[in-house]
Amino acid sequence: MSAPMVMVFLGAALLLCALTAGFLLAFALVVMPGLKVLEDAAYLRAFQVIDGVIQDGQPWFLLMWVGSVVAVVLAVALGLGSLEGVDRMLLLGAGALYLGGVQVPTAVVHLPLNNRVQNLEIGELDSEGLGEARMAFEVRWNRWNTLRTGLATGSVGLMLVLLARL
Repeated sequence: MSAPMVMVFLGAALLLCALTAGFLLAFALVVMPGLKVLEDAAYLRAFQVIDGVIQDGQPWFLLMWVGSVVAVVLAVALGLGSLEGVDRMLLLGAGALYLGGVQVPTAVVHLPLNNRVQNLEIGELDSEGLGEARMAFEVRWNRWNTLRTGLATGSVGLMLVLLARL
């Protein structure tokens, strides 16, 4: 495949991964700090509602999230056949950071934590149970979100460098 086709898919990957990085950053800087000030029941219920919008198949979110994966995979697959040297390494690095640093933690850490919160019957828990549920969720979720936000941003940076070189 020609280098122009790689640039098309790389451009799509860059746009969608940048949107994803911004989404993750918004959670890190605004959403989770905003929820942090709530008492346990309100915190958990607010997260259920926010995550419910995503899990109910919000189409723009799905386009961004799934589209970013498809675009990265296609850019890497096409780039392997047409890029060499530093350009190939930048592409592989960007793909590895994004897929391994954003998508894997999402699947392995965030989705199970989100689903655990979604399955809580908040009204049936006493204050101790609410506190335990929050503690089992909040610190780990935020730590991993900070990591995936940084790696998503790093991936976007590598894609920008690569596009500037092509």
